[in-house]
Amino acid sequence: MASDQRRKGLFDPTTVLTGHGSGQSRKRYAPLQVIYVQDDAADACFYVESGWVKISTLAPNGKEAVIAIRREGEFFGTRCLVAKRTASTTALTACSLVRMTTSALVRLLREEPDFAVMFATYLVGQSINDQESLVDHLTNPAEKRLARALLQLAGHVDGADPQPISKPINQGILANMIGTTRSRVNFFMNNFKRQGFIDYDRYGRVHVRDALRQAMLRD
Repeated sequence: MASDQRRKGLFDPTTVLTGHGSGQSRKRYAPLQVIYVQDDAADACFYVESGWVKISTLAPNGKEAVIAIRREGEFFGTRCLVAKRTASTTALTACSLVRMTTSALVRLLREEPDFAVMFATYLVGQSINDQESLVDHLTNPAEKRLARALLQLAGHVDGADPQPISKPINQGILANMIGTTRSRVNFFMNNFKRQGFIDYDRYGRVHVRDALRQAMLRD
């Protein structure tokens, strides 16, 4: 995301999110390491320098729901500004994160107008994505929800084949993201492959084709 921001002339957050100075630190996490858990005190926000982070909630019945995946150039833990932790976060891959205390984040928002505009724009964009995901979950069948999730993870741009999903993604995580079973995800993925909507490379990464988006539009 940081490189995309530079190309678009937007503020590059890495100029102020260095991992040094008052209230900032750089944290490294191994795959599957927990970063924080639901209901923890919310005392910091995180910026993803590299890697993938899973954000999930645990229902009273013990069932996990994956809310989102955060990748390089994205933030999580932003509700530290207003509330306690409402979700848990886990490193899906090896991660390098910049941790900002709530007071350090507030100070940046006050003292760095360009950062404040970028951060507000980011939050609005995430709010729109969250709303679209909720509508998708309430109105579309599981197969279409999976198609949308794959397009998002691949960073799809309308009219062009996206880059492959940069990390191998577990089908169990995909199942938790769209609210179905792993066996159903496996069935849908095989069906997508047969129709030429996706393919796999030798590293196990999924390549998502624009034909999948076109098929969604036809339905």
